[in-house]
Amino acid sequence: MNLTIENILLVGSLLLLISIIAGKTSYRFGIPTLLLFLVIGMLAGSDGIGGINFDNPQVAQFIGIVSLNFILFSGGLDTNWKSVKPVLREGIVLSTLGVLLTALSLGAFVWLITDFTLPESMLLGSIVSSTDAAAVFSILRSKSLALKTNLRPTLELESGSNDPMAYVLTLAFLTLVIHQDQSVVTLIPLFLQQMIFGGIAGFVFGFLSKIIINKIKLVYEGLYPVLLIALMFVTFSVTDFIGGNGFLAIYICAVYLANQDLIHKKTILKMYDGLAWLMQIVLFLTLGLLVFPTRVIPYIGIGLLISVFLILVARPISVFISLMFFKMKLSRRFYISWVGLRGAVPIVFATYPLLAGIEKADMIFNIVFFISVTSVLIQGTTLSVLAKWLRVSLPQEEKPLSETDKFISDITKTAMKEITVLPDYNAVNKKIVDISFPKEAIIAMIKRKDKYLTPSGSTIIEPNDILLILSDSQEGIEKVNACLTRNMN
Repeated sequence: MNLTIENILLVGSLLLLISIIAGKTSYRFGIPTLLLFLVIGMLAGSDGIGGINFDNPQVAQFIGIVSLNFILFSGGLDTNWKSVKPVLREGIVLSTLGVLLTALSLGAFVWLITDFTLPESMLLGSIVSSTDAAAVFSILRSKSLALKTNLRPTLELESGSNDPMAYVLTLAFLTLVIHQDQSVVTLIPLFLQQMIFGGIAGFVFGFLSKIIINKIKLVYEGLYPVLLIALMFVTFSVTDFIGGNGFLAIYICAVYLANQDLIHKKTILKMYDGLAWLMQIVLFLTLGLLVFPTRVIPYIGIGLLISVFLILVARPISVFISLMFFKMKLSRRFYISWVGLRGAVPIVFATYPLLAGIEKADMIFNIVFFISVTSVLIQGTTLSVLAKWLRVSLPQEEKPLSETDKFISDITKTAMKEITVLPDYNAVNKKIVDISFPKEAIIAMIKRKDKYLTPSGSTIIEPNDILLILSDSQEGIEKVNACLTRNMN
């Protein structure tokens, strides 16, 4: 069946519905949800029972880039600076040096066992060099793994920030494959430009986005997430236009915004969580449709060999070398090595050789697809078991809530107090979003003269307002009191 304007909505909605229903029961059998989405897409494709003819790498790449924008941005919004700060150095080293070492070691292995040229081998290694944010985020959260100390923030920081490095390496070695007269040295300026411009753009657009969100006055609360979507795509597109790495920019922008006070922040976080899941489903379904299983079968042998080497050799080597200068227990290093999940991102990157039309593009794409499937299947299904075996997991009842979970969940408040705002208080004539209001407390209601107001982040506090404060603890009430009563002088 060919996809047409008339049936694309019907087919798309049916596949989406099937994916959601199937995903609800998938973990009863220990099957990662994302792998199920991929299989459903394959079954609906040309070689499957659906017979949908979809063989358009360009459209698949476009859907992949759009989806990755949402997935990375959502991951950034869920990143709390307090949690990430202690593991920032480890995360950055893993997402840069770790990715480079994985690409080089796997590329060397491919060069030794296949007839690929060295640039082609390094291209394949680069494509699968990063851990997949969609796979790591969704599997860790779906399994509700409670990991000791800073292990989980390290894994999420690495997976959320290492795609830019893999993207740059992929473009670099693809350039070497196409233009064989160039040397690796000529690509160093490209790498520096992508990473430096991307990093700077991320902070700049994060700062500008905060100002725009808090200063603009929109009539409807539901428009604020839409505004942020526009700002997200502007960040990616402008960064890419000036020669920076758009993926790095949107992740940094999101992390910056996640740790700022924003108007209607809870609404934004909840909407982006849903959008990230939608984009994960759409991305894996699309890539499943793009794949022809009959074309993958001839490469199962070589694909399995490369996949085993990646999981058992290349990834552990890169992790242990990257973390050799940091104090960390051996069991945690092993676990980080195992959580090197490959998912949709390598498959999206594998469309670049297809569009470039290089000689071994089809072979590279099918091998990458097989590696991603085996990685999610083997590593994704064993994360909980290995965590218990290595003793890096906590009992479920001891799992601490993340700062984001605390913020968006309706946790029962145990302390309450009314505070009258005097004319000389710091908070007078300021928006709630601008006074650094403690996150563990809320203003449930404001009594202003004879009226009762339900506040939002854009509400301006006036002299003699009576605020009804609800907090998790008495300490939270004291923080609110200090925040409000701090004199401007």
